[in-house]
Amino acid sequence: MSEGLRLTGIIPAGNSGERTDRALAKVFPEYSRARLQQWIRLGYVKIDGLQPRVRDPVCGGEQVIIDARITPQTGFEAQSIPLNVVYEDDHLLVIDKPAGLVAHPAAGNWGGTLLNALLHHAPRLENVPRAGIVHRLDKDTSGLMVVAKSLTAHKQLVDQLKARTVKREYLTVVGGRLIAGGMVKKAIGRHPVDRKRMAVTDTGKPARTHYRIDTRYRAHTLLRVRLDTGRTHQIRVHMAHIRHPVTGDPVYGGRLMLPAGANASLIAALRAFKRQALHAARLELAHPDSGATVNWTAPVPGDMQALIDALRADADPHD
Repeated sequence: MSEGLRLTGIIPAGNSGERTDRALAKVFPEYSRARLQQWIRLGYVKIDGLQPRVRDPVCGGEQVIIDARITPQTGFEAQSIPLNVVYEDDHLLVIDKPAGLVAHPAAGNWGGTLLNALLHHAPRLENVPRAGIVHRLDKDTSGLMVVAKSLTAHKQLVDQLKARTVKREYLTVVGGRLIAGGMVKKAIGRHPVDRKRMAVTDTGKPARTHYRIDTRYRAHTLLRVRLDTGRTHQIRVHMAHIRHPVTGDPVYGGRLMLPAGANASLIAALRAFKRQALHAARLELAHPDSGATVNWTAPVPGDMQALIDALRADADPHD
């Protein structure tokens, strides 16, 4: 069901000569320029009573009235799928996504996704692009995701992600025993041969991953990882690149390596762990309405905690 929205404003004199869409983006900064362009083309915008075109110049001082109809964006089915809601208000929703849940429908996964669950949980999200999903986690990565509940919140959160002011910290178990933390600064793009995979490549987009040691085990390390960028599979690709792949990663992890002398419990735990040991544990951002800094944490899920417990039990007591 569509919703009505009325906005009014005055174009500042200093914007004289600018294109209509650019001027409106300054008058209504809470909405994206793409959204305002769409409203102009649909005839929802009037400037001094006349319908402008996107490229028409403004004079400054004109009155703007926008009578928009916000129509459903997704076209996907709402489905009753349990959600672990960490926080919710009128502007945003924070979810602790379980491993195994796909974020957004795509070929082969048109249902049973986080987006379908969100449409059932909050039907008004059908009026927000991608049901408010502004960033993703891989299917088999668990942890925190923020969802925008309105167009203004969506614009605010997207802008924060672009400005790299959203802070995301992950916990991951990687193969090998690291001596110190560090940073990987390598561009990531599509693999030159296997287009379903990502890879470190000179033609990719800039990517920067910071990692520090949480706990060292005999042949593995538990890391805390922070992202400056949000490339597809970034942590998984970067850790594999420095030869410390994420444990259990079916794409970038390589063949399972069992530590020499590992006890039976650890061997069983490693063989049973069939997804990447990667969890989005902490999320911090500026609230899209108040501007206040807010943050949330999510406990390590049971399967990953069992793996960590097995690693701890196997560790050298004299280390």
